[in-house]
Amino acid sequence: MIRDYIEKTLAPRIQGDGGWVEYVSLEGDKLTLVFRGECSKCEILDRCENWIAAKIQEDLGQTVQVTGIRKKPFFWDK
Repeated sequence: MIRDYIEKTLAPRIQGDGGWVEYVSLEGDKLTLVFRGECSKCEILDRCENWIAAKIQEDLGQTVQVTGIRKKPFFWDK
């Protein structure tokens, strides 16, 4: 349920800003997501993680702690 919500509801909003979010896992209340695109270099990613947790609480009634993994394209390392 959370995976579908992220992929169909939240991801399109994040893509509007040039970012990309992918569901990784939900273990208990710990939600792990991969952030790509502009999100991978964002200075305020913690605000987005908090926003995602708040939207899940508001829309799905489930409390989660979001952990983000930044994944930048390989060519940004060069």
